[in-house]
Amino acid sequence: MPDTNLHPDIKKRLLQGVVIPAHPLALTIDRILDEYHQRLLTRYYIACGAGGIAVGVHTTQFEIRHPEINLLKPVLKLAAEEIDHSTVRESFIKVAGICGSIVQAKEEALLAKEYGYHLGLLSNGGLNSLSEKQLIERAEKIAEVIPVFGFYLQPAVGGRILSYDYWKDFVAIPNVHAIKIAAFNRYHTLDVIRAVCASERKDGIALYTGNDDNIIADLLTPYRFNINGQLLEKYMVGGLLGHWAVWTRSAVDIFNEIKNAINKKEFDTIENFLCKGISITDMNAAIFDPSNNFNGCIPGINEILSRQKLLKGRWCLNPEEDLSQGQMEEIDRVSAAYPELIDDDFVNKFLDADRLRFHPNSGPEVIN
Repeated sequence: MPDTNLHPDIKKRLLQGVVIPAHPLALTIDRILDEYHQRLLTRYYIACGAGGIAVGVHTTQFEIRHPEINLLKPVLKLAAEEIDHSTVRESFIKVAGICGSIVQAKEEALLAKEYGYHLGLLSNGGLNSLSEKQLIERAEKIAEVIPVFGFYLQPAVGGRILSYDYWKDFVAIPNVHAIKIAAFNRYHTLDVIRAVCASERKDGIALYTGNDDNIIADLLTPYRFNINGQLLEKYMVGGLLGHWAVWTRSAVDIFNEIKNAINKKEFDTIENFLCKGISITDMNAAIFDPSNNFNGCIPGINEILSRQKLLKGRWCLNPEEDLSQGQMEEIDRVSAAYPELIDDDFVNKFLDADRLRFHPNSGPEVIN
């Protein structure tokens, strides 16, 4: 049985808060794993100053687990290798997505541990037939294998509504260290945070926003609750986001500005941050395609990365999964409207430096 303890240095970073992009899947036009660009993306996130990555999650496409595709192991391995060969290998938080029944989730947790992942992002997607009690029992079993990063996934993309009592029981599990809240709903978001504030483990659980529609406000807000006559407070200290898979350098810069303002109590700058947050939500709407029930979410992310030559194309494992009607025009609009929130110049410099480092005698066709 692998060591199930979370390294103290990783725990400290997790509680302080970092940027964790949800890692996409790089494919060729034949929908075969593009190993070069898969590795390139990991190096890009490291170069951007992200504090970790999440691999094998929704953005990586859940179909990688299908037996006929069988890409979970390769994508976990490739990302781990790039991190282990980097200068940030000791402090970079590696999160692996974990799905399915107890049997499947245990297998995925053991695989993640094999490649040195620190935490498992435990999804309840596809398990709507289970009661909340059964979901808690499943979480307890997985926590015996790997430190757990909880996950509130919105119903529109396969999640379910979970009660306050579920979260109260969930945060009582000793090997739960963080929760990604991606409910896309203020009421459900508060259920999680209130349960954490009421827990004896309050200070040991890091809250991360997954609400791509409300990133900046989530990070700026002190969530305060009166618990048994005592006013208790929690912040969302970081984010684990599909939106942060694109324009990541800009996201890191804004995140650092927010953390600095909060630490220095420079609350006069909050209005500017909130205004910027509306711009980011507008950009996210173009990428995630909420007008069409998020059908174009993954192609939208891949389209941005393809434009920046971080991917060869926006192809998904499912040939039917592509941009929705009008989505391309929306991506064009927000890219032009918010030039200060994209990182094209950084990406170009990164690609030039990366080419020289890994292919000093090759031409630009290596990455085109």
